[in-house]
Parts: sequence; C-alpha cells; structure tokens
Amino acid sequence: MTDSPEQTAPDTLPELAPGMRVTVTQQVQLKGWTASVTGVIESLEQRKTGSWYAHSKDDKLWLDRLILKKDDGEIVVCNLDPYSRIELADAAGESSADDGDDAQAD
Repeated sequence: MTDSPEQTAPDTLPELAPGMRVTVTQQVQLKGWTASVTGVIESLEQRKTGSWYAHSKDDKLWLDRLILKKDDGEIVVCNLDPYSRIELADAAGESSADDGDDAQAD
C-alpha cells in the first residue's frame, strides 16, 4: 500500500461487475493496519448510512459498498474509501491465506 490514497471511487468502480473475482485490500491509514479479502462480486452499490452528522442527500452519508462472496460461501460487505485497493484475482490460483482477513498491526 502507498502513503497516498488510491482513487477507487468513482473512477474504477464502473469497471467492476458482478461475477468478477477480485481481491480487496483496505487499510487504516493512521495505524498502518491492512486486511485483504478475495471473492466474487455479488453487487456494487451506493447505500446510505444512518449518519446523523452527514448533512448530504437525505441527511445521510452515501458509501460505495462492494459485496463479495468468498469461496466458502461467506458474504463480505466492503465499505470502500480512498485507501481501498481492488485488484482482479485469479480464478483458481489464490491461496487460502489470501482469502481471509489478515489484519496486521505495526
């Protein structure tokens, strides 16, 4: 991961489609923690949160959400931000270590 945020929304989001196998890597920028998950895209959407302080459309904060289905059937919802990195994954070549959350602390 780099120190500067990579733009995932809205520039690359239209390139993603249900059925594509991807790896999403997210980080907590201030702590340097990262987590990755690999799965098949179920859907990509914007949903509003119940944020009372957002002060945007409908007084809600709209988030880009990528819903993945992992190989074991688990459904994972990724809230995408500027520090999210999305990469195409191999159809069969991913190891089980890459398929789960592998949070790391410095």
